[in-house]
Amino acid sequence: MSPEPTAAVRGARPTTDRARPPRPSSKPNGQWKIDGTAPLNGNEEWKQVDNGLSVRERIEQVYSKGGFSSIDPTDLHGRFRVWGLYTQRKPGIDGGRTATLTPEELEDEYFMLRVRIDGGQLTTEQLRVIAGISVDFARDTADVTDRQNIQLHWVRVEDVPEIWRRLEAVGLQTTEACGDVPRVVLGSPVAGIAADEIIDPTPQIDEITDRFIGDPELANLPRKFKTAITGHPSQDVVHEINDVAFVGVVHPELGVGYDLWVGGALSTTPRLGERLGVFVAPELVADVWHGVTRIFRDYGYRRLRNKARLKFLLAEWGTEKFRRILETEYLEAALPDGPAAPQPTSPGDHVGIHRQKDGRFYVGVTPLVGRISGPSLAKLSDLIEEHGSARLRTTPHQKLVILDIPEDRVPSLIAGLDALGLSSRPDLFRRSTIACTGIEFCKLAIVETKVNAAAAVEQLEERLAGIDLPHPISLHVNGCPNSCARIQTADIGLKGQLVTIDGEQVPGYQVHLGGGLASPLREEAGLGRTVRGLKVTADGIADYTERVVRRFLADREADETFAVWAHRADEEALQ
Repeated sequence: MSPEPTAAVRGARPTTDRARPPRPSSKPNGQWKIDGTAPLNGNEEWKQVDNGLSVRERIEQVYSKGGFSSIDPTDLHGRFRVWGLYTQRKPGIDGGRTATLTPEELEDEYFMLRVRIDGGQLTTEQLRVIAGISVDFARDTADVTDRQNIQLHWVRVEDVPEIWRRLEAVGLQTTEACGDVPRVVLGSPVAGIAADEIIDPTPQIDEITDRFIGDPELANLPRKFKTAITGHPSQDVVHEINDVAFVGVVHPELGVGYDLWVGGALSTTPRLGERLGVFVAPELVADVWHGVTRIFRDYGYRRLRNKARLKFLLAEWGTEKFRRILETEYLEAALPDGPAAPQPTSPGDHVGIHRQKDGRFYVGVTPLVGRISGPSLAKLSDLIEEHGSARLRTTPHQKLVILDIPEDRVPSLIAGLDALGLSSRPDLFRRSTIACTGIEFCKLAIVETKVNAAAAVEQLEERLAGIDLPHPISLHVNGCPNSCARIQTADIGLKGQLVTIDGEQVPGYQVHLGGGLASPLREEAGLGRTVRGLKVTADGIADYTERVVRRFLADREADETFAVWAHRADEEALQ
């Protein structure tokens, strides 16, 4: 596919190095509008031959009938992703072999399947269908991700057509849930129901997904492309680390609309997004989103995959050039200048009991590190319906929010949720800990995550019982350097790697401290610091966390937050 012809800003500043633009090179970077569309690597070659949307027919007609051994390798390791399918890790392969084995040696003949849930919006009927798929085809697995999706494991290719049939019968899909495509659109979990909402982003999310998801013209991007939209003042969609994000604001002359951010992403080269300084009216959001996405498609770097995210293009161009190209080449008119959203005044995870604008209540609950099961999801569907509701939401913080509960039914609902292990009044570490998939299923992982993080939470609840923490201290646990669990934006972020203890390599984590996104505790987002030589063993999470939290409580000044203290403390205090 060839690109189609088309017609000084303050931003959040991280506290560590920003993503740098690629060094000047005599080689082309694979920017379609500059270098032409000739593919410069094998990945770009197969995407131009078939970007992945058409592999669905082969899955349904060939591979589901012939089994795993019948799958073409390029489809298996490339195009399947466009439909939310990754091979999972073969059990028993330790983290020390992750970087030395090929994908074929690492993978099992089972898949992770990612169910796409744009805006996190679910009905109890849809949740019950996911639960049934989990029980029937995925060995009861179900993980709520920090991208508002639900991931299933142990899926066989033979069962995928029936899974799709069940999902699509209730309006769900796996289309473009992975791959070099526009992935799930994060949306405020309290869209349309929060009493303090600035604007309901649901119409904008629906327009983007209806018009553009599955569009062949956008199905070959340089890398993955992540979107977030919120109209809630808590800024609850981690907008600073998305490729494109819209944050609800009130313009003094133009009324309610959105502040536009671009170029955020983490992984091994973290970069926080920046404001373009424009105001986007609600009716223009989809077109502006389309323009930013096409900039990425047409100007994004394709030669080297580790330099192919939008953040690298923004680092080269800067916000002024990015805005100029967007307005002059991809939009019909310039966008007006716009204000920044104020600092959030409430937490964005929505845990707890809250009154809706219609007088009913929503209840935010915490599955421990995002892990739940198919049978529990089915019971949750029944429980919600028994209390007069049929709606819930997933969140970008691995939480669930149940909507539309009459006031007199709230106590009974909370008791039922507690029985399912879903607390609306969790301990501060249970509330603020998230973990990625880890070595249990992920081929990139080096270390276990969910089991280790859950064990640490339970230990910390005992060890720190009775201690008055001034605020939740976020603990994010990741199994490799790729930061799916957002380690650089946590108070305590743990990056999986092998660490050397007494001359022996064992699974462990590198420590990042003092990161965070915009919240009631901090005006601007910032990335965590790393301390030279500071490593934690895989079974030592609780020991380290207890030690550093007690030191923080002893050393903090006045109303100082953990993040502020962590950035000013000397290295000895952080050991």
